[in-house]
Amino acid sequence: MENWICVTCGMQYPQSETPPSECPICLDQRQYVGYNGQQWTTLAAMKVDGYHQVVKEHEPGLIGIGSEPSFAIGQRPLLVQTGEGNILWDCMAFLDDEIVSTIQQHGGLKAIAISHPHYYTTMVEWAERFDVPIYLHESDRQWVMRPSEHIVFWSGETRPLVGDATLIRLGGHFRGGQVLHWSAGAEGKGVLLSGDIIQVVSDRNWVSFMYSYPNLIPLPGYEVARIRDAIAPYQFERLYGAWFERVVASDARNAVIRSADRYILALEHPLT
Repeated sequence: MENWICVTCGMQYPQSETPPSECPICLDQRQYVGYNGQQWTTLAAMKVDGYHQVVKEHEPGLIGIGSEPSFAIGQRPLLVQTGEGNILWDCMAFLDDEIVSTIQQHGGLKAIAISHPHYYTTMVEWAERFDVPIYLHESDRQWVMRPSEHIVFWSGETRPLVGDATLIRLGGHFRGGQVLHWSAGAEGKGVLLSGDIIQVVSDRNWVSFMYSYPNLIPLPGYEVARIRDAIAPYQFERLYGAWFERVVASDARNAVIRSADRYILALEHPLT
């Protein structure tokens, strides 16, 4: 029996003798089935294939832990070190003893929180290894493919998590899409961890918002305005997206607001 992992999105499924016939995450219009069709792997196979950890400190108390070679969507989780325990923000499919040792050396984990279903991946494996809860917004309950008693579904618009970290439901990309505000980050100026609920674009002075990134389906202007207004009360100097290089290094709150305004304007009056 294996917990099969979708090669395209990284989602892990309950144990079965043979792979599932399809991946509902990839069949959704926000994602896609790969050109070569539905393909599956396992954590054991990934270890044989030479996957290994990549670790980078973004700033004091914030460590990125990725894997090489890149797998599925290629996102890297973030280890947030608060005064009351560590949070794993977002998740990736690969997990081995070396990654567990790295996290334990930095103080272990107290909680896991994930921005949206495309990054759920092997979250249950992580939660079981560290014996911690996974905080997901209840609006995305239907996208959990491997149920677990470790999963905590929360409701509403905000939830205090650990220490000076707060979950904020922004929706948009997914109804339950959430970001993590870490008020102590950036030397007390605040940090926002956004996955791709708010997407850091190639010009790091800007961000964007989409319903589907691979299929280029935009969000309507009213949704972007709602997201802008929901995040505006929070102060944050930096914003970290889902990949190592996707960072708005300064004035990130204003970057989000002006990016939302530009997005709405472009929908209403094409830019020239």
